[in-house]
Amino acid sequence: MIAVPPTETTDHLAEVGVPSASADVRDVGNVSLHCVAAGDPADPLVVLLHGFPEFWYEWRDYVGRFVDAGYRVLVPDQRGYNLSEKPDGARAYRTGALARDVLGLVESEDRASAHLLGHDWGAAVAWEVALRHPDAVDQLGIVNVPHPSAFEAALRSNPAQMWRSWYVFFFQLPRLPEWYARRDGFAFFERAMIEDARPGAFEAGDVERYRRAWSREGALTAMLDWYRALLRYRDDPPRETVTAPTLIAWGERDRALLPELAAASLDYCRDGRLERFPEATHWLPHEHTERVAELFVEHFGG
Repeated sequence: MIAVPPTETTDHLAEVGVPSASADVRDVGNVSLHCVAAGDPADPLVVLLHGFPEFWYEWRDYVGRFVDAGYRVLVPDQRGYNLSEKPDGARAYRTGALARDVLGLVESEDRASAHLLGHDWGAAVAWEVALRHPDAVDQLGIVNVPHPSAFEAALRSNPAQMWRSWYVFFFQLPRLPEWYARRDGFAFFERAMIEDARPGAFEAGDVERYRRAWSREGALTAMLDWYRALLRYRDDPPRETVTAPTLIAWGERDRALLPELAAASLDYCRDGRLERFPEATHWLPHEHTERVAELFVEHFGG
């Protein structure tokens, strides 16, 4: 177990641009998570969940928009990432544990429920919370990750999706993925983000900030262990139907996920809506920040 240094906090907090923003470390069950919080504690709560291989910084341009719309905002480094605790072993990253982390964060704000918005693995965790703890989710926001049942069905039946998911299987290997990801200053991660996204989606200094997070002790293996746990320690939720009102935003030029997975995910939502971005990639939150923020502020009722 690698603990969070108690006096260390983010050096990117000023970029949020919200005077009330602060950073702290919260104990949620058996793990400590570094979080950025902003807005009036009495306002409705929105939890923003980052994806792989990012950290809380993914949502920096969204915090102020949600605060201005009348929300309390909580943005964690999820377990294993950046300044959050990094439990040993892939079993610690089962989807049920990841969902309980979010439940603990909501409870740390003295709330019973919150709006959830996630991208990539953050969206996968948001799906899990909605399926495992439906009473804890007011409205659900998903960006470019399918419902787990829709994804599993595609992996079993669609060779094109299996081919696109090659990295999931590569990450199952011991040590080799760590070596490959770390070589040439994390060039593999950099290419996956910068080269796949539309020009201008990431600013010049972003990669260095991400590289610093990837370089933290234990972070790389912990990040990959999310994928290892997915295949090695199956942890299915107790239901398939999402009852919370759900908005899915989908960049259709996603190289890792077939566009039809977005519509397939709606079949598992009692009250679902899909917003397509035909020219956007997997990195939609960075490419269309203003429009994505507007969509989810409206969806959450702000």
